[in-house]
Amino acid sequence: MTRLPAQQHAGPIVWSGIIAATCVLLFLLQQMLFLAIPFLLAIVLYYILQPPMQRLIRLGISHNAATLIVGSLFLLVLMLATMVAIYWEAGPSESWQTMLGKYLSGGLDFIRHTMASLERQFPILKQMKLARTVNARMSSFTSTFIQQHLTEILVSVAGWLPSLLLAPFLAFFFLRDGSRFKKFLARAVPNAFFERALYLLHEVDQTAHRYFQGLIKLTVLDTIVLALGLWAIGVSSPLVLGLIAAMLAWVPYVGSIVGCMLVVMVASTDAPADPAMAYMAIGVFIAVRLLDDFVFMPLTLGRSLHIHPLITVLMIFIGGSVAGVAGLMLVLPLLGVVMVVGETLGRLITDPRLRARHRNAIHLRTRQASADLVS
Repeated sequence: MTRLPAQQHAGPIVWSGIIAATCVLLFLLQQMLFLAIPFLLAIVLYYILQPPMQRLIRLGISHNAATLIVGSLFLLVLMLATMVAIYWEAGPSESWQTMLGKYLSGGLDFIRHTMASLERQFPILKQMKLARTVNARMSSFTSTFIQQHLTEILVSVAGWLPSLLLAPFLAFFFLRDGSRFKKFLARAVPNAFFERALYLLHEVDQTAHRYFQGLIKLTVLDTIVLALGLWAIGVSSPLVLGLIAAMLAWVPYVGSIVGCMLVVMVASTDAPADPAMAYMAIGVFIAVRLLDDFVFMPLTLGRSLHIHPLITVLMIFIGGSVAGVAGLMLVLPLLGVVMVVGETLGRLITDPRLRARHRNAIHLRTRQASADLVS
């Protein structure tokens, strides 16, 4: 198969089309979010389950049998995890509402203590009545959030649960029929562009494969390192907190802030009389974020999407403005796939030799079809 030049870059017209196509797709996904999120989760599951399925196929098991075995084992593990979670939640005597209120109160107490400490160290802040102003604003926000927004959020999450059940179903058919779908797309390509079209399909699959497997590895690394740090300073449930914070980090910027707030609330609730634990938890979280940005991410996601940092930041803001939180999550993998498709199509369209081959093939087919019509 003829490979495209690795260092051939797309021009400004192609990149304008790539950015425009990404924005349009984000808008469409935002309108069909009830399908976009299960589809995204199904793709993640597909790239998690694909390596063990390929190992079974290399051992001589048929494709359909390997898919059934891997899918059944995944459902079994999922059921066991659900049962463990149910029995785990049945243990504590406190309801989730009480626990949420307790952690929220712990976080507010930490903020009040921090403001009071700042006023003692900087008298000008006391003259500005910083602690009183922040306390009033936080109390107003907390009461408004609990009364108006918390119920809406919980109802929305409950409404999402049925659609999330589509993810394992979609992942199963991705595993079973993914190769057939690729062949179906390849058959629709004219013969002159066949080799480059195969390259396009391969590159799209490899881009998504590298991104989502890199995201999984990054999540595992963040969970382990953050859990070890929180365990070392004595924060309760470090593994659960580490996993939640690592998954929240899938949403750029916003997810990290929410994860840090969650860690601080739990740490300040565990030791209400010792704010040093909350400060140490903040230090641990910042250290893990720095490791994530400078060590873990270049080793995982950094090798999957080769996009300029300026375009990355620009598209993150565009994704957030077009499709909200879902746009923040989907913009980078979507941009990576659209980038591969756009650059490859740009090379196909601008290649004079391929266009000449395509025109010649059409001419030959026309002559062959009309050969017996000539008297």
